[in-house]
Amino acid sequence: MQTSNRTILSVAELNAEVNQLLTQGFPLLWVEGEISNLVRPASGHLYFSLKDNKSQIRSAMFRNRNMKLTLKPENGMKVLVRGRIGLYEPRGEYQLIAEHMEDAGIGQLQRQFEALKQKLSEAGLFDEAHKKEFPEYPKRIAVITSPSGAAIRDILHVLERRSPHTPVLIYPVSVQGERAKIEIEAAIRKANIDNKCDVIILARGGGSIEDLWSFNEENVARAIYHSEIPIIVGVGHEIDFTIADFVADMRAPTPSAAAELITADKAQLLTDVIQTELWLQQTIKQKIRQKVQALDWLTNRLELQKPSRRLEQQLQRIDELENRLSLHIQNQINDKNTQLSYLNNRLIGHPPSKLIEQKKQTLHILKSSLIQSVESLIEHKKSAFQMQMAVLDSTSPLKTLDRGYAIIKNKGSNNIINSINQMSNNMKVTITLKDGETTAIINNES
Repeated sequence: MQTSNRTILSVAELNAEVNQLLTQGFPLLWVEGEISNLVRPASGHLYFSLKDNKSQIRSAMFRNRNMKLTLKPENGMKVLVRGRIGLYEPRGEYQLIAEHMEDAGIGQLQRQFEALKQKLSEAGLFDEAHKKEFPEYPKRIAVITSPSGAAIRDILHVLERRSPHTPVLIYPVSVQGERAKIEIEAAIRKANIDNKCDVIILARGGGSIEDLWSFNEENVARAIYHSEIPIIVGVGHEIDFTIADFVADMRAPTPSAAAELITADKAQLLTDVIQTELWLQQTIKQKIRQKVQALDWLTNRLELQKPSRRLEQQLQRIDELENRLSLHIQNQINDKNTQLSYLNNRLIGHPPSKLIEQKKQTLHILKSSLIQSVESLIEHKKSAFQMQMAVLDSTSPLKTLDRGYAIIKNKGSNNIINSINQMSNNMKVTITLKDGETTAIINNES
């Protein structure tokens, strides 16, 4: 409500505003303290206070969250709680909404985690400039994980579905326990020495912070940093973060997601092959149109030239163009067939062989049809040209001489005489007949 220059809030509106500020102003955070005033109502929710020797805060943990707890909260228990700050609006009480709870001993691990994270960050191990690029199509993938865990099954299932043609090399290691950090470091170094793979997946399934601690060890972090092969880390669930995640060239929220991120889907590859085939067809058609236009242009030029020697030269030129056109089309087809074979080889394993074979046959038929069409067109143009040559030949002056006519020229000027008025007495003329020339003198006395 607004009165004159005053904005007046109800108590409920004020509490709603404060709740929004608290929710947006504080990120998800960790709080360490002792449980007191624990209440477990029939709803399954937990209500308690979290206190230390100076202060306390009311806290709530709802049923969908406390069902996942691995410990049983009790009064007097020292715990580490992850949650968000909010306001219980009906009473205007500020409170902590807990999402996760673990024994306070875990808090010590968290502090170690933060200390090592800061140390390695200052040393430059997390710098983006050091991150390596991943190949678009890995030739072989190394997987460093437990050979018996769920992670390896999930990874292999995703790779089989998305990229069955890509071989996988497994480096088995322990993923928790005292020897895990040593085995993981050794596996990373061995994968680099072997140099058989161009991508490394470092993974394990979910677990508690203690279960994932091998991936928070400094020696593992430095092994990842010094790897020449790009490494993607998929450890735990989406909410789990380890030191390895920050050092790796890429982080995946789960092992399955790691396999998804570094592989191309075989369905997309098949789409690429089909698109390439369509592009080939369009390109060949365009080339043929260009050559047909060029041939028409040459034909028009031939029609404007005199027969005999020029005709022979142009016939030779047509033959040459025909050979060049056929060779060019064949080279284009060979080049595109090479590209198609390369894409087909990438799908070896579980390729869509039947469809690709059909497309190859179609491409072969199209190639034969195109060549036949071009040859037929050239033959048609040759026939038309020869007919035009025959017409020109039939109208030649030489053919007129065969029918008994003669050409008379003034021997002095070599001009053709086509009128009696151009003649004078005693004029010397040359007479051209079908089989040669003779000289005569005009006598008009008769």
